[in-house]
Amino acid sequence: MRVDSGARLDRLPLSAFHSRIMWLIGIGMFFDGFDIYIASTVLGATVSSGFSTIAENALFVSMTFLGMMIGSFGTGFLGDRFGRRFTYQANLALFGVASLAAAMAPSMTILIICRFFMGVGLGAENVVGYSTLAEFAPPKYRGKLQGLMATFVVTGLPASALLGVFLVPNFGWRIMFVIGGIGALIVWMIRKSLPESPRWLESVGRDAEAEALMSKIEAEVSAEKGVLPPVTYGQAPSVPRNVGYLLSPRMLPRMIVGSITLIVINTLLYGFVTWLPTFFVKEGMTIVKSFNFAFVMSIGAPVGAALGAFLADKVGRKTLIIGASAIAAIFGAIYPFVRDPNLLPVFGLLLVIPIYVLVAGLFGMYVPELFPTEVRLRASGICNTFGRGATIGTPFLVVFLFNSYGVTGVLALMIALLIVQIIAVATIGIESSNQGLEQLSTQ
Repeated sequence: MRVDSGARLDRLPLSAFHSRIMWLIGIGMFFDGFDIYIASTVLGATVSSGFSTIAENALFVSMTFLGMMIGSFGTGFLGDRFGRRFTYQANLALFGVASLAAAMAPSMTILIICRFFMGVGLGAENVVGYSTLAEFAPPKYRGKLQGLMATFVVTGLPASALLGVFLVPNFGWRIMFVIGGIGALIVWMIRKSLPESPRWLESVGRDAEAEALMSKIEAEVSAEKGVLPPVTYGQAPSVPRNVGYLLSPRMLPRMIVGSITLIVINTLLYGFVTWLPTFFVKEGMTIVKSFNFAFVMSIGAPVGAALGAFLADKVGRKTLIIGASAIAAIFGAIYPFVRDPNLLPVFGLLLVIPIYVLVAGLFGMYVPELFPTEVRLRASGICNTFGRGATIGTPFLVVFLFNSYGVTGVLALMIALLIVQIIAVATIGIESSNQGLEQLSTQ
């Protein structure tokens, strides 16, 4: 029995079904983002209170990346083997429980260990969440939906910064882990209603289940939108399920560009954005003023991701990524020379916005679109593994550059990486906008 779930999903009009899928995945991804970004508020408070040193903070961040690297790699194989639904529920439960344990940590050492297990869940959730939504979204709206979900994720940055301003000075840093953990476990219960991906079911030969699910989806969308457009059938590509296929002439350039872009964006996020409160404290600001500055700049996260969602299907993925990289490099070059304290958060905001356009464009859209359903999570997981793995040493490099050259040294590294990203996407990247996932597999 031929199900053709890809062709049938691609011809569906945008509907309440797609909104529900986006919200069910996105609300979990919000707490994923919240738990990632609380590092910026928590670490500023732990070093200010004497609970940790800046060197221990660097180890905290590195163990987060080590956990995320392991989670990214492992979830790729689990997700392609056992399904999207099982994998994202397991990941959400893991980082929720580990977050509550972190709130009770008696020492920085224990907190770092808890953070490692949080990282495993966080890294896995990031891979499976974006890939799962991509498999439901129609090509015409895929960039918009993926970008909006990225907006949910990065809203965790200003949310954690705002809560940090009001809660950390009064209740201490532990409250941040409590909020993240409880929120994640509540979402775990809500998200049990999320369906499996029909594309994945069909790819592993579970055709009867895929057909039943597709019929249910079509009936729901038809009840809302009326008669559905006809299905445009095409020859489904034959894709090997083994990892060796990722080294083939068709897939290897995609693996390279996916890995390079995720190395760059991870370094931008965790080598600059999450270190902002710590930088400000070390330069003499109070912890409250540091949080206030960081909060103003963090507003650029949802603004940038939403801008990426709006532009992606209009200008194309490659133009979006190259353009945002160039703008980030320009403002990165200007930022270290801003001395007016009133202008500092403004230029910081203008730097953060294109960084988060890239977050939406790379994590949310481009990398999940590069690979066929049969190997999507494994390929995305491996690219994320390189991205997370490369940033394990980033905190120590950031500490060295900051101590030696200040913020200027840190941003010089960021600009160099952005230039590498522009070259990689321009030369070996494919254009994935407005094309079905099966069509992209044959390019």
